[in-house]
Amino acid sequence: MIMNDIAETGLTLDRGPQVLLDTVGQDPTGPLSVGIAGPGGHGKTALLAELARIHQGAGTTVRTTAPEPGEPVDADTLVLVDDAHLLDDARIEVLLGLVATRRHRLVVAHRPWPRSATLSELVDALRRDGQALLLTPFTREQTAAYLASTPELGGRDDLVDFVHTQTCGVPRDVERLARGLAAAETPTGAVVDPPRSVVGEFGPDLDVQPDAVRRLLLAVAAGGTLPVSMLGALLGREPAAVDDLIATTRAAGLLGADGRLAPIVRRAVTTLSPTTERTAVWRRLTEVQLDRGGAVLPLVRSLLAVGALGDCPVPTLAAAANEALADEPAFAADLFAAATAAGRPASAEQALAAALAGNLDDALRLADRLLSTATPPDRREAAVVAATALAHRGHVGRSVELYRWSGTASALAFATVGGLATGDLSAADEPPAGDPGGEPPTLHASAARLMAAGVRDSVTGSPTAALSALVQAAALLEPDGRAALLPDSPAALAALTAVHCGELEIAEQVLHRALAAGVGGPLMARRHRLLQAWILMVRGETHAATERLATVTLDGRPLESRDLLFAAAIRMGVSRRNSDLGGLKRGWGQALEAVVRHPVDLFTLLPLGELAIAGARLGDLARLEPYLLQGRALLGRLGDPPLWSVPLHWSGLHAAILTAEPAVADEHVAALLAAAGHSRYAAVVAAAAESWVEVLRGVVDPTRVEAAARGLHDTGLCWDGARLAGQAAIRTADRRAMTTLLECARALQGRPPGGHGGQTPTTGASPARAAGPTQQGLSDREYEVAELVLAGLTYRAIGDRLFISAKTVEHHVARMRHRLNCANRTELLALLRTIVADRASDTAGQPWPQRATR
Repeated sequence: MIMNDIAETGLTLDRGPQVLLDTVGQDPTGPLSVGIAGPGGHGKTALLAELARIHQGAGTTVRTTAPEPGEPVDADTLVLVDDAHLLDDARIEVLLGLVATRRHRLVVAHRPWPRSATLSELVDALRRDGQALLLTPFTREQTAAYLASTPELGGRDDLVDFVHTQTCGVPRDVERLARGLAAAETPTGAVVDPPRSVVGEFGPDLDVQPDAVRRLLLAVAAGGTLPVSMLGALLGREPAAVDDLIATTRAAGLLGADGRLAPIVRRAVTTLSPTTERTAVWRRLTEVQLDRGGAVLPLVRSLLAVGALGDCPVPTLAAAANEALADEPAFAADLFAAATAAGRPASAEQALAAALAGNLDDALRLADRLLSTATPPDRREAAVVAATALAHRGHVGRSVELYRWSGTASALAFATVGGLATGDLSAADEPPAGDPGGEPPTLHASAARLMAAGVRDSVTGSPTAALSALVQAAALLEPDGRAALLPDSPAALAALTAVHCGELEIAEQVLHRALAAGVGGPLMARRHRLLQAWILMVRGETHAATERLATVTLDGRPLESRDLLFAAAIRMGVSRRNSDLGGLKRGWGQALEAVVRHPVDLFTLLPLGELAIAGARLGDLARLEPYLLQGRALLGRLGDPPLWSVPLHWSGLHAAILTAEPAVADEHVAALLAAAGHSRYAAVVAAAAESWVEVLRGVVDPTRVEAAARGLHDTGLCWDGARLAGQAAIRTADRRAMTTLLECARALQGRPPGGHGGQTPTTGASPARAAGPTQQGLSDREYEVAELVLAGLTYRAIGDRLFISAKTVEHHVARMRHRLNCANRTELLALLRTIVADRASDTAGQPWPQRATR
């Protein structure tokens, strides 16, 4: 791209026009036969004016009108003709004669349309005898060059993209917008809208257009590129006539070659057109689109963008809302609300949109009203919406009642899931029947049946069958599950089942796919992210868990009760694993509130167990006991299914450890051992529980402990596995065993084995590195120092607190690091968190009494 000296000529030109000006400038008297084509506003007049200036400066006579028939034209005169497309055939014939003589110098500018046969002949003649130029929109570089030549905008690189995007590079519009921005003294920073004065300058351009062109512009402003058949129906014209209108509009520089309007032109068309004309065109446009069975959502978006949503007929709003339901339920709910405000009765689809968007208040209000006033089909759909909303808020019993009343196959399947969740074992016997009308076997209905089968198997069958059915149900919804209204998603239930089976990789994958597919819309997205955070927490990846948890509330909506319970449990679990006693204390009140708000059901036993451990750590477990009793009673009504009871016993064991209740811990161990044959996960947890209690009683079998710890790690309980190994390490007097267990704990926490150079304790660890704590662990003073170090105090602050010097504190820390065989400060802090947590529960230094029976 070659540009001329803008400061000198005021023009910004591409290669063809620039070469023309350079040639004329070097020889103003040379032969000249040029045709210049370009839409309105592309610089034809400015280029002719520059040619006139150059020739007049060289003393050449310049004529700027086309000669009449019979009027003589001097061969030395330069003839410049603008808007040749407006000339009649007689005057074009005169110009053809001038070209034919090959003695006259002639430059003719014209639009590409209209183009008569005579004008086409003239254009061809000019091309044969001279050259033809086509003026095109500015490139971004040319727009930047033009703005740089404007003193008030010079150096404003931030405006280049704005101006070029708004104008699509049409030179006339670039000049208008640049002049308007300069006059407005545009401040620094992003410019959002063009000045109103600039938009007003398009008024004369629009006023001179025929009515049909203005209607065409309004149609395109509302719906973007539209098919000729649709425009024909809108404008009442045949396809050939529509093509002529489009060509005329493009030739005026108002419509781009791609059939779209530049943003600034679109704004001018929508704001400067008479309101009655605009409303009539847009109403007719939506009617035509509805009649054709086409999508109206793009049209409605366009109208909304220019603040003209009120011009939409009610049927259009409702149709657009239904189109937006799957991908944008919140937008769909707004459109339904607009239709209702315009006189359309509320519908089940409107309640569905509110529910999918996560606005359960509106969903319940609409559904409840429809249950009383709507027609039977709408009442049935409203019952499903209300049942789903109530399930998310913990009212599972009422939810089951509404699902059963609705009577569809998918609703009855959800009723089975809800019944089992509340401990109603008879729900497992309900046949997956459909409604009398015969609900078609859609993906949604099939997934619901598989969900019910999976939950039934989790209670009465094998965990493998349960997980398989739920994963299959989740896969069924992935292709088209965005508009599926679910009390719980099959992906969430599959992830819960996988966590209870120790299959965290499967849980992660199914959740990832569900989020990518948008299954269940925004209503279920939070549930999926919370379970992802839960898995990260269980693995011991507390920082990642906290980050994932933060994404759950980015939209600013409050959490529903079930999600609130999981979120509270994750915060408490992260604080516990980080030995953050302050965080536990700060979050305890919110956690208790979450427990109170959501009744105990099968699918909330996991967070309840985590909160039980946190309550025991805080010495306030008694406040959770009523809910734990409800959970045990629920499991009892279901026959104590191992898949759901094992994790609760595992949490109960750790709560008993923290409250120093050996007898209670033994009861949990016995229950875990009884369930060990149910699954690999149950066997691993049972072995770990038995080994953990033995460690607390002072019996440390390094081989058995390491096997149990690695088993926990392999089932996803990474933090628990590392902690078991660390617990055993600080309770053994055998230095070799202590070193082995510490290396195991580090490996399970993601640290490489062997503090230096990968050297393992059994293949040459130095005696100094192998030295470990005494059987009693750290001294009282070292425990005090450790607690304050973990609290983040400096050595000087710790010394002031304990009335010792900072140097002495540093000596204590170095001694602990050496005795605990830690390669660096990070390892030391991780191990101290475990030791201090144990000391706080009064179980670290004192072995438990032996069990009466083994």
